[in-house]
Amino acid sequence: MQFKHLLTLCFFALTCLFVQPVLAQNTAITGKVTDAKTREPLIGVSVGAAGGIGTLTSVDGTFRLSVPAGTTALTFTYIGYKSLTVPLNGQTSLSVSLESSSTSLNEVVVIGYGSQRVKDATGSVASLSPKDFNKGVIATPEQLLQGRIAGVQVTPASGEPGAGATINIRGASSIRSGSSPLYVVDGVPLDNGGTSGGFDSGAGSSSARNPLAFINPADIENVSILKDASASAIYGSRGANGVILITTRKGRKGQGVQFGASTSISNAAKTYDLLNRQQFLAGVKSVGSNPGTVAKGGVDYGANTDWQKEILRTAISQNYNLAFGGASNTGNYRASIGYDNQQGIIKRTDLKRLTGRLNASQSFFGERLKFDLQSTISNVKDRFAPITNNAGFNGSLIGAAIQTNPTIPVFDSEGRYFSLNGYENGFPKGNTFRNPVSLLNQIDDTDNVNRYLNNLTMTIRLFEGLSYKGNAGADIARGQRETYYDPTIVGFTDESNIGDFKVPSATGNGRGILVHNEVTNLTTEHTLNYDKKWTDNSSITALVGYSYQTFKNFNRGNLAWGTATPGEFVKDFDKFKNHMPYDFSNRNGLDSSSYKLQSYFARVNYSYKDRYIVTATVRRDGSSRFGTNNQYATFPALAAKWRISNESFAPKSIFDDLSLRLNYGKTGNQDYPSYASKKLRQSNYLGTSSATIGADNPDLKWETQTAYGAGIDFSVLKGRLNGTVDYFNKSQSDLLFLDILAQPASSTTIWRNLDGNVRNTGVEVGLNFAAVQGKDFTWDIAYNMTFIKNRVEDFGARNVITGNIDGQGLSGAYAQFIGNGYPLYSFNVPNYSGLGPDGFGIYPQGIDVSSIQGSPLPTFTAGLTNSFGYKNFNFSFFMNGATGFYIYNNTANAFFYKGNLVSGRNVTKAVAMTNENALNSGEVSTRFLEKGDFLRLSNATVGYTVPVNGKVFKTLRFSLTGQNLFLITNYSGLDPEINTNKERNGVPSRGIDYTSYPSARTFTLGLNAGF
Repeated sequence: MQFKHLLTLCFFALTCLFVQPVLAQNTAITGKVTDAKTREPLIGVSVGAAGGIGTLTSVDGTFRLSVPAGTTALTFTYIGYKSLTVPLNGQTSLSVSLESSSTSLNEVVVIGYGSQRVKDATGSVASLSPKDFNKGVIATPEQLLQGRIAGVQVTPASGEPGAGATINIRGASSIRSGSSPLYVVDGVPLDNGGTSGGFDSGAGSSSARNPLAFINPADIENVSILKDASASAIYGSRGANGVILITTRKGRKGQGVQFGASTSISNAAKTYDLLNRQQFLAGVKSVGSNPGTVAKGGVDYGANTDWQKEILRTAISQNYNLAFGGASNTGNYRASIGYDNQQGIIKRTDLKRLTGRLNASQSFFGERLKFDLQSTISNVKDRFAPITNNAGFNGSLIGAAIQTNPTIPVFDSEGRYFSLNGYENGFPKGNTFRNPVSLLNQIDDTDNVNRYLNNLTMTIRLFEGLSYKGNAGADIARGQRETYYDPTIVGFTDESNIGDFKVPSATGNGRGILVHNEVTNLTTEHTLNYDKKWTDNSSITALVGYSYQTFKNFNRGNLAWGTATPGEFVKDFDKFKNHMPYDFSNRNGLDSSSYKLQSYFARVNYSYKDRYIVTATVRRDGSSRFGTNNQYATFPALAAKWRISNESFAPKSIFDDLSLRLNYGKTGNQDYPSYASKKLRQSNYLGTSSATIGADNPDLKWETQTAYGAGIDFSVLKGRLNGTVDYFNKSQSDLLFLDILAQPASSTTIWRNLDGNVRNTGVEVGLNFAAVQGKDFTWDIAYNMTFIKNRVEDFGARNVITGNIDGQGLSGAYAQFIGNGYPLYSFNVPNYSGLGPDGFGIYPQGIDVSSIQGSPLPTFTAGLTNSFGYKNFNFSFFMNGATGFYIYNNTANAFFYKGNLVSGRNVTKAVAMTNENALNSGEVSTRFLEKGDFLRLSNATVGYTVPVNGKVFKTLRFSLTGQNLFLITNYSGLDPEINTNKERNGVPSRGIDYTSYPSARTFTLGLNAGF
């Protein structure tokens, strides 16, 4: 608490220093800024004078600026152009031409603990700015870059607002520990906690929410991805899965007030093609069952209900952002507030986010002392539908909606939710049917997360070239998820077992579930930076540093039931009559945890005559997570770059720039439970008995990734065509794994490092081409593609199974395994070759013989952006695709086979038209394994910039954006970009689709204005 109070006091005191006085203005300067080559007016050029006075050029390149008497010069800055200072010499009207920086080589990219020019980068670093981001409804930052960068694959868990995503940088590498990259926001490495998952209370469990949902995408200035080991080694033990650096917007001269607003309309891009009433009754008759009325022993309840329509809606979302900023010669500031209300296309689902951010910087004593502050506060509220990863036979919302008999009505004759077995004493009877609309409306499930991210940096320039930087960061997240069941809910008549405690059924009793999660991440870092340049274009940049982080994750949960008034829908946990006698979230002793990370690091970048560049990095990390014999590890890296174009023999008439890069390095992965190396005991809630559930392992150590690669960077056609080609080869060894011990033994499990490794090899290509650069018309093309191969090596005879498959008769079934010589998560299922004449499935090798049938990991991904500009109009569209991977359609396996018609459950039209015998079983097999290859028009935007005179508006722009406009694929499910969490014994899965939240097609109308 003292640390937090001290940090808050510092923030308040420093914020007071960032307020700059307004200087007297008495001279008006006007002018126009154009491109030196094309003479085209430049929009949004920053025009500044001493004292923080500034403005932006309007749509025709003109500006008007009032400056104090005695002002001698104006400075003009614009991204992609060389900055220019123009003396006034008494002039009040200027005509200014800016020269392009010719290529993107002079652009600055953010790297770990600093930044550098693109042309000086020895490692593989990709960078995106707002002009490159995906547009439209963006709930979380990774959606900004989905499909945009070679080697980076973003796979959403579902189409739900704020859903989690699987992000792999240059492939999946870990068997049991985490595979997510490290996120660093304004210098603070994040912990991926702070959200609450859905507790299984009779309809399956759901995944935790996206931990990045607290960041307002409108506040992001840049996203940099450190892809290879030489780039990410500066983060050592957490760099094995790559690093994503997020930099937020800073204030600049003339920025003023900026306002943005948008309204979006979303619908389901695709739904299941189910049977309607008439088709369903005909299908029931075709399998020999009675299609007559229920009174006559049939399945016809008399209604004609489209259950998908009953749970789906046209969603309307809103987004508002307001920012104010400015800068002087000694500092800058930007404050912003944002509000998002993103409705889901399933009724009663949404994400509401309120964020506030302050970024400020102030220098003192001739810039010898500088303070930087980045502060974010956010509140994210989610409302969930009961959609889960592992619902049983009765299904959760999606499963219930797609299998429910379309002749069943939503309500009975008395206006109550329809129940197959009717009601008794005001409560539904039986447990064989769950009314989808009842599920949607009689379960209230919300999450409320407050997050505070604060970072304060002090920089002292000790002497020329040498500076000290001290950084203190605090990332605190508190989340609470509350779930309530109406006592009259249909279909929850079974008791629930939680540990060794039995909880009465929700139907008839009601139920309340409370899950609280709190994550605290405190960071302290100290670095010394040295920068020296010589007259022969040689330079050296050196960094040494120390970092200390503490992480605490605290969870608690409880469950209650019984209402004071029978049948009352209680949504207050304290108003239930009965509560569990213990905290269920800690029943396995692992959920609440803490750990510490101490690190020493150094990096040297030396450039000889701007031709030969070498970067050497080393980091030594110590983590309390690992065994006493291996708490410290060292992660080195070395990279070199040869700028061939600066050699005398280089063909300068062809290449503006040509560089060769080589890199090698080691990084680590420590993303696994904090106390896994220690002996763990579990007690029952009465404390009368306990058992050892985890053995200690003092030799447990980091997963280590060894990577090497080579790259070529080139620029031709006077900077109009820039490209990068990279080869990478990375191997993950000392694989962390939770092993089951043969019994009898003193414990049931032990964490150990397995022999073998996971290797990813591939080639990445990135191209940017200014195809047309006319006075009125421009056309820019950006293309990326990745070829990648994943393989498990030297794994011996060990086979690890995962990929649980759910559905009737599928208890214990699985579809994936990890074994030597195959890609991670390979599908291992029986081969199915179709239906025989008798309508039964044909399995050439036998129904019990499984074989490797493909991988869920794409072998090729690509993205293509075309951007057009014509006078004040602009248009862009972005397409992405992937090939070489498979999806297991668990939804079809669970619900879409003809035998369901016999039981009075619905199926798709495609299933109904087959000759499948109603007695044919739905075994796990290649029948439900489908190619996931796709091509998607992900994003298209048309915009118009309104000519303004600068008296009221500095800038004014309208835009219309479409997302997920079309999808070309042979996959029969809703979307091949899907990844339902179907882990088994904690081993992750990939590429399985089970009753997922549908993807949306969205249209957004936006307004952006500057004042």
